[in-house]
Amino acid sequence: MSSEPGPGLPFLPGCAFRDPTKTSFHRSQTLGYKNGFAFSRLPTVGIGGERLYVNQLSQAEVEELSSKRPTLIYGQAKQAPPSGFVPAHVAFDKKILKFDAYFQEDVPLSAQECYRIRQVGIYYYLEDDSMSVIEPVVQNSGLPQGKLIRRHQVPKNDRGDHYHWKDLNRGMNITMYGRTYRIVDCDPFTQVFLESQGIELNPPEEMAFDPYTELRQMPVRKYITPSDFDQLKQFLTYDKQVLRFYATWDDTDSMFGENRPYIIHYYLADDTVEVREVYKQNDGRDPFPILIKRQRLPKTFVDKKKTFPSCVLEISDQEVLEWYTAKDFAVGKSTTLLGRTFFIYDCDEFTRNFYRDKFGITDFQPVEIKKKPLEEVPQVIPPYNGFGILEDSLQNCFSLLPKPPRKDVIKMLENDHKVLRYQVALESPNPEDRKRRFILSYFLSNDMMSIYEPPVRNSGIIGGKYLGKTRVAKPGSTTENAVYYEPSDLTIGSTIEVFGHRFVITDADEYVLNYMESNAESYPAATLQSLRDHFRPRQVVKETANSDTPMLGTSKQELDELIVQVQEELKLHKYLNNKNIREAFLQCDKDGSGILDKAKVLALCDSLSVPTNAFLVNKLIDLCSCGEDKINYHDFLRAFPS
Repeated sequence: MSSEPGPGLPFLPGCAFRDPTKTSFHRSQTLGYKNGFAFSRLPTVGIGGERLYVNQLSQAEVEELSSKRPTLIYGQAKQAPPSGFVPAHVAFDKKILKFDAYFQEDVPLSAQECYRIRQVGIYYYLEDDSMSVIEPVVQNSGLPQGKLIRRHQVPKNDRGDHYHWKDLNRGMNITMYGRTYRIVDCDPFTQVFLESQGIELNPPEEMAFDPYTELRQMPVRKYITPSDFDQLKQFLTYDKQVLRFYATWDDTDSMFGENRPYIIHYYLADDTVEVREVYKQNDGRDPFPILIKRQRLPKTFVDKKKTFPSCVLEISDQEVLEWYTAKDFAVGKSTTLLGRTFFIYDCDEFTRNFYRDKFGITDFQPVEIKKKPLEEVPQVIPPYNGFGILEDSLQNCFSLLPKPPRKDVIKMLENDHKVLRYQVALESPNPEDRKRRFILSYFLSNDMMSIYEPPVRNSGIIGGKYLGKTRVAKPGSTTENAVYYEPSDLTIGSTIEVFGHRFVITDADEYVLNYMESNAESYPAATLQSLRDHFRPRQVVKETANSDTPMLGTSKQELDELIVQVQEELKLHKYLNNKNIREAFLQCDKDGSGILDKAKVLALCDSLSVPTNAFLVNKLIDLCSCGEDKINYHDFLRAFPS
């Protein structure tokens, strides 16, 4: 809280007053970032939000700037900005001086060497004046190599001084922790840096090498063996050199035999042979890689004596006349190894070069091995058991993990919520079933059908869902070639068979006709014509009802057609009793004239639950009119046959 003494009052407790306009008492920020660089700025306000005039321009400076005019020709001379301060850790970041050096180490307990020369690299880091010594690692040297001195400021003497880059030069000795290093050279960056700082570098020296290491690298003295065949020479010459042949063993003549691939390895170091099996994924064989282990294989035996056993544990040179050598293997020839005949059809590149240099053979054309085509076993699809969709159940025959059948997504998106509805009647020898009416819905998005039976009161039959959504196959189709019902098969008067039940199509929605006419190229003409013939009488009645011409001259044929349509419409209303309707109308006509008032006819229809709000029924009442508000109920009762 800031408070100031009042005018003429001492600066004592109780004599100061708080300024309520001051709410901020923090110091102004003097550091900031612009375009990723840090810069400093002078504060403009002090503690409490008071404006500081120390860092502002005076009135004289403002007037001088306002009256100052730019030079027209060359402009004002721009003063160079003062050089900014750059700290050492920024200026010398990742800048390292590298010196090549070595040190000599005594070896007191060795008869072959008295001292050892070890080459190292001395690194000087300019950003913090630290140093490290690293020796290149030599494999299997037996010495602890790598980082000999970790990175830190190395002490120079006992007074607390540390080594500086000014103390380093070529051709000098430097002692660190009791070990003297001889600096012989440096890298180009180090040379340029030291010369730029005014240091005169000594001439470079040659790097000293370890005498014992050079002695080990000298060629070994060769000795001449008096023997004609030197096995040691063969081993040293051909060690790790192996001839590889690709062969097959045809064993199809035996029961359950087959043509199996093998790899024959011939080791040049000791003339041994190895036969390895080639396994493939899911071939059903145990992973035993070697058919014949590495050994010398006999090619020709000596004449067997009667006393020589037919089965021996080991074969020596006394029993073998000739062993297998490298010249016994060739591409395109058969070789018998321990009773098995292998046909060599190819070899690798090293084997080709060896035979070309050793024996002068240049023909290495690989032989194409023709495999016998496997006998295709036809897949037998079991009969459809009726559960689920046929395509979905069929996936269980193709995979252990069945996948759902693929759907036509484009068709589903284009025909979503498009349903064709038909009225069907059950074709049955039972008279009660023949009177039942159903609503068949055909879904265009997935070609599925569903059947719904509207509930009828006092019919003794529970209505509701009769068939869930599913695809219905045509009679005679098989599981291999299933043919399903399509919209072109659903014509007025046609019969469809749904899982053993036969239905006759008696009516359809007007949407069915409108949809098929808009897509007439996708449906046969017979289907469209059947729908047009079915809806023509309704269209005639609707056009007549919408016209302004009077209905007095209605012909008997039109009236008969309308009565037929009304009868079809009233079939959906099972609760109507035609006999009661006729009796009610006859009782109201006391004089037997056959004419009743229109209001009385409408009242009778409401009391008998006749759907007068239906379009066809209402039109029939209009056609039966004979005069103003009079109806000939005899023509009206023709729609309710007894």
